[in-house]
Amino acid sequence: MLRNLAVTALFASLCASTGWAQSPSAPPTATPPATAKPVAKKAAPKAKQPAANKPQAVDVGPCKLGVISVIGERYSVQKFGLTIFENEEAEVPIDWGLDDLVFARVKAATGGDPGVRRIAYPKGAFEPFYHPKSRFIPDPNERLPAIVRGITPNVSCDRYLVATTYKGELPGSRMMLNGIGTFNQGLGNLIRHSHLFANISINLIDGRSYEEIKRPFVNFGANFAASMRLTEDPLNKLDNDQFPNPPATASSSAILRERTRALITDRLDRGLPGYLKQD
Repeated sequence: MLRNLAVTALFASLCASTGWAQSPSAPPTATPPATAKPVAKKAAPKAKQPAANKPQAVDVGPCKLGVISVIGERYSVQKFGLTIFENEEAEVPIDWGLDDLVFARVKAATGGDPGVRRIAYPKGAFEPFYHPKSRFIPDPNERLPAIVRGITPNVSCDRYLVATTYKGELPGSRMMLNGIGTFNQGLGNLIRHSHLFANISINLIDGRSYEEIKRPFVNFGANFAASMRLTEDPLNKLDNDQFPNPPATASSSAILRERTRALITDRLDRGLPGYLKQD
């Protein structure tokens, strides 16, 4: 029996030294969960603000006066010599807003009356008026009343004010000045002088009968006073070096543009009150 105990003890000792008897393994270490990255919140889209309504010019109420301006597409450049063989004339296309200027001056003369409206018209509508085909017997269709009637079938204004240009003789001479422009006059290349001119005609037409409303003595006092000036009107005077040479350079001349606009403004402000007065 003692022998069996010794054998058992020896066997246990061998197991401890050879590692057969193993201590229980440590429980596996739990891997910490990966930290989730915070999700960036997208900024909520800003609500669109309603666009501010831009004020728009709205024609309301009755039309008291329809304004039709046909003065601003051509600029005359004329040169006069000692004989007719030295005379030269050219018409230059321009875009100087002269028709806009007419409407602005009418509005100013009426104190901004909302009953004053600008009337649009198709290109070439006034060609029969400026270049009539009839020579000996006037054609009524080439006159302003018929043309205005034709471009206002859907417009109902009490009256129409029509601004046009005309050919007029320079006082004290036989020189014909065409519409709006500038002229240079003199002897050869030695003694010459330059001027601006603005031949503008104002016509009133009844909006119902389409007959012309005559103003035979309109602004007589103002025009007579202007004709009696002892000194030259500074609005007409132009330096020779500002005269367009060649004529085509007129359209790009800032000096001619501003000087011409000033002259037209003067003519309109002097003439419109007589046409705008009520009978």
